[in-house]
Amino acid sequence: MTRALVTGGSGYFGCAVVNELRKRGYQVAVFDLVDVDDRPKDVEFFQGDIRDRAAISRACEGVSVVHHNVAQVPIAKDKALFHSVNVDGTLNLLEALRAHRVPKAVLVSSSAVFGVPAKNPVDHTVQPAPREEYGAAKLEAEHLAHRYVRDHGLDISIIRPRTILGHGRLGIFQILFEWVRRGKNVYVMGRGDNQYQFVHADDLCDACIRAGERPGPATFNIGTDRFGTMRQLLEALVRHAGTGSKVRSLPMGLTIKAMEITSQLGLSPLGGYHSLMYGREMYFDLKPAQDALGYKPKFSNEEMICESYDYYVANREEILSRKGASHHRSPMKQGILKVLEHLP
Repeated sequence: MTRALVTGGSGYFGCAVVNELRKRGYQVAVFDLVDVDDRPKDVEFFQGDIRDRAAISRACEGVSVVHHNVAQVPIAKDKALFHSVNVDGTLNLLEALRAHRVPKAVLVSSSAVFGVPAKNPVDHTVQPAPREEYGAAKLEAEHLAHRYVRDHGLDISIIRPRTILGHGRLGIFQILFEWVRRGKNVYVMGRGDNQYQFVHADDLCDACIRAGERPGPATFNIGTDRFGTMRQLLEALVRHAGTGSKVRSLPMGLTIKAMEITSQLGLSPLGGYHSLMYGREMYFDLKPAQDALGYKPKFSNEEMICESYDYYVANREEILSRKGASHHRSPMKQGILKVLEHLP
């Protein structure tokens, strides 16, 4: 039986990877700071900080493939942690992979490495150019991985996902879902005609596991193949919910500036990545992943956001009572975003 280690396996996406690996017959272990109540009994747990080189090294002993999902995410807005977790932590893992001669690793990066891309779809000709600290840290981690592939012969695949949705995905989306549940209006920037691609957690799991089973280092951009504009997405959600919410527009330039300032002042849960990207356009060319991995996404943008909303409504009481879970599994405080509830 193939033994897989999932770093960050207690987080939203890490849990999804753990469950899918188990379904496919892997023996699975988790490395994370915290455990989760619903961890399957056959999944071994290593408690540790990715910044502790000895701890991650112990977890990598006897492992055939590592799925690396530990990350300090944009919601945290902590520049120092972006580097110490996403860069230094990745370096610690790479050293562990080398020391224990782990045959394969899959590093989950981010579409934030592209900032606002010069063209869409983003393909192999578009060079990464992050425009905020989170994306810059993720790109630096990619560079480290490339260096260990080149200098030490490691076999590492890099996966760059678009924004993740799916059952149980919360974080910033919890605020949106709560507004819709209560029949409050939701907002786009400008006309909301920016094409915006998401990816369902299940589809992303499939891509990661396929990459982990494919020999040879590679980089794949992953998203859904059925998507439209941000306005179309939110209009589909409010139709599905049927609570009376409407999609309204906010002026692009003024809204971006306000998001940047309130984020920097700690008045908003949004990070630099969110203020940069919400009104912008980005979508990936999926052909390399389709050709090399046989990747075929099952979920469209509209299907995944409606599923995520339904999960939130059905599990709202339990969700609001959570403490200590990862950012993407936890409810968020609205901060100054609460003002938007009262706009016409």
